[in-house]
Amino acid sequence: MDKESFERLVARAVDDLPEEFLLRLENIDIVVEEYPTPNQMLKLGLEQGETLLGLYEGVPQTRRGGHYGLVPPDKITIFQRSIEAKCRYGGNIGAEIQRVVKHEIAHHFGISDARLHQLEKEEG
Repeated sequence: MDKESFERLVARAVDDLPEEFLLRLENIDIVVEEYPTPNQMLKLGLEQGETLLGLYEGVPQTRRGGHYGLVPPDKITIFQRSIEAKCRYGGNIGAEIQRVVKHEIAHHFGISDARLHQLEKEEG
């Protein structure tokens, strides 16, 4: 898939978020990259060859205090080639992008990976 088409799917995933979340997104950029950088993998303790679909980098809203200001935007990176590889054999790329975008935005709101996995189990 070309990058522009993939970016449109990411934008649609963001636009499809419930309004109460959209209204509370603050100081955040969402970008698409092909793959995570070695530095991003290292920060997470991941080995080369492990899969990373998305990454939140920033200060979650739950940790922002009165001194939070004049800081660069938080960043959510969606990794196109990683998602395409996961969906290669019949996976729905649009649905996977929505799942990853929701997951990373949850981190922006201060929800941990452990809590997200617990919520996913409760849904499934």
